[in-house]
Amino acid sequence: MSEPTAAPAGPSPQDEVVDLCRDLIRIDSSNYGDGSGPGERAAAEHVQAVLAEVGLGSELVESDPGRASVVLRIEGEAEGTAERGALLLHGHLDVVPARAADWTVDPFAGEVQDGCLWGRGAVDMKGMDAMVLALVRDLARTGRRPPRDLVVAFLADEEAGGLKGARHLVETRPELFEGVTAAVSEVGGFSIEVAQQRCYLVQTAEKGLAWLRLVASGRAGHGSQVNDDNAVTRLCEAVARIGGHTWPIEVTPTVRGFLDGVSEVTGVELDPSDTRALVQTLGTTARWVGATLRDSASPTVLDAGYKHNVIPGTATALVDARFLPGHEETLMATIRELAGEHVEVQTVHRDVALETPYAVPLVDRMADALLAEDPGAKVLPYCLSGGTDNKAFDRLGIPGYGFAPLRLPADLDFAGLFHGVDERVPTDALTFGVRVLERFLRTC
Repeated sequence: MSEPTAAPAGPSPQDEVVDLCRDLIRIDSSNYGDGSGPGERAAAEHVQAVLAEVGLGSELVESDPGRASVVLRIEGEAEGTAERGALLLHGHLDVVPARAADWTVDPFAGEVQDGCLWGRGAVDMKGMDAMVLALVRDLARTGRRPPRDLVVAFLADEEAGGLKGARHLVETRPELFEGVTAAVSEVGGFSIEVAQQRCYLVQTAEKGLAWLRLVASGRAGHGSQVNDDNAVTRLCEAVARIGGHTWPIEVTPTVRGFLDGVSEVTGVELDPSDTRALVQTLGTTARWVGATLRDSASPTVLDAGYKHNVIPGTATALVDARFLPGHEETLMATIRELAGEHVEVQTVHRDVALETPYAVPLVDRMADALLAEDPGAKVLPYCLSGGTDNKAFDRLGIPGYGFAPLRLPADLDFAGLFHGVDERVPTDALTFGVRVLERFLRTC
């Protein structure tokens, strides 16, 4: 970034990132997936106010009443933008619901205890939102310009597939992302411990998703009668076949890069089929890695009948299917075969799998920034078993990476905090992340 001749006084990004995150957590933006939640507008208006406080104008875009996203562009150095295009930094403002009775603390109080900021969204992903806010506020205060244009987006509806947020903007306001050549967002850059070696995982791939509905049809009738055309029976058989199916292991380029990196650290070649070895080597992170070694299909909801003595004519189930890059057609064909001829497979929502290059200058800058703050660490690629709004921006030809840097305690079950009870993030991990992101933005 270019340096100004004089910089007005103000808090540093490290000084205010925890407070910015706490204030966002205290705004309930729960996304129930059916439009019944509070929406993101209150959080979006808060973000706009925080930006306006330092003179940054932004645009609030609503897809539906209350479903709001905020977008702004920060001008970079002309030469850098012409050479590399603009960089998109994006995060989502919605969170999954939290039931207060299950939590140690109020999930929307934003309390700091035991060195951690607790609350729904602390990890997923108001912590990253706060880091980005702190950094762009610092740019405005100091007058520094980044090496290239930055497009910054705080988005609605990621937790329900992004239709009301990123997808809406991509389809109706693509001009907001004109000139963007790469995107950076959540679920990457965090640390894990491998054989007492700290490693940071940069997300360069993510599985695709297919949210499916199974509909079994049969002959309705009295519960006392013998019925060999029972929709409930057919559905249960289909669900059991799908849920019990063993999907073959497939090692994608990103996962191969991760496994090779772990083997280099440990001196032991990992066998992807050896679940016990993965857990012994990677701890709780093995849950994420194991889910990226194969396709999957998890039955999640069953619905049938309305009275004890009435055999219903239809029965339905929901299935959450995830597929590796290039595997969508094979996954869908397998599920239809497992479902059987009497069960219809309907697609409720689908989105693409992504795999982006690891050996590129942008990732090199991420690694440089991490190693400047944590010398001696290792940086590895990995595949996310879930999904992010990078899927939507892929529709504009924008490759996306996960880079929300956090240096975490070795004993913290980070994977379990996503959508989990007692979600929290160490406060020093947030300040570390701000320092790393600042270094990255100076050179990206």
